[in-house]
Amino acid sequence: MVGRAWRRVGFSQRLRVITLNVNGVRSAAKKGLFRWLGAQQPDVVCLQELKCHEADLDAKLHGLKLYESCHAFARKKGYSGVALYSRKPPDEVKRGFASREFDAEGRYVEARFGELWVVSVYLPSGSAGPHRQASKFRFLKQFVLHLKRLRERDAEIILCGDWNIAHKEIDLKNWRSNQKNSGFLPQEREWLTRVFDEIGFVDVFRRLNQHPEQYTWWSNRGRAYAKNVGWRIDYQIATPEVAATATRESIYKRRRFSDHAPLTIDYEYPL
Repeated sequence: MVGRAWRRVGFSQRLRVITLNVNGVRSAAKKGLFRWLGAQQPDVVCLQELKCHEADLDAKLHGLKLYESCHAFARKKGYSGVALYSRKPPDEVKRGFASREFDAEGRYVEARFGELWVVSVYLPSGSAGPHRQASKFRFLKQFVLHLKRLRERDAEIILCGDWNIAHKEIDLKNWRSNQKNSGFLPQEREWLTRVFDEIGFVDVFRRLNQHPEQYTWWSNRGRAYAKNVGWRIDYQIATPEVAATATRESIYKRRRFSDHAPLTIDYEYPL
């Protein structure tokens, strides 16, 4: 096992959670993703957009050695898919959120560790056209009901993943020119505000970091990455108690494993 499953921080235990949209796990693995992840000594890793099936996960793609893993694959080949790796075996695993339409797309897996649930989730993008935006709105309508059910659990929850929505103007470089584009539409932003203000989840990164130009995704066009013309669409969204224990955040940009950057958050919370 790479390192210890937790470290002492005063009288608490460190919980390190990393989330990343890999935009194809085979491509990200060739770029050294799993070697980098192992060096970070994470307790939980959430990956999205695997673009593979279980049969494609050979020895090189089973990820972190001696970590437990659970996945939700899309029926469509080379599409979507999410994964969750953990040092500790989960007490319970659930795939999907009881959606007839979207569970077949492999967008949701959750694992329980005692009183803590960790979720790897990949929300649809609507950028491919009106039909995809309509699908995205259907997802949001269904998923907000699931988020309400999660809050009714007697448990703490961390939802990690690519939400494909930049919440506020600070969360993307060119917000003025993107107000009519998917990912920054008023309806999408209002939906995310509802997740925070009405349902009661916390944007953990923004709890720790209020600085501008903190992005997790960059277009492959126009040297967007080199110019840091990006969007913050990858989140760790948590229930208030566990969110309050967050002590450190980081967006890793030294190396690129996909068009997204890994988001790491440390919590003083026992797994």
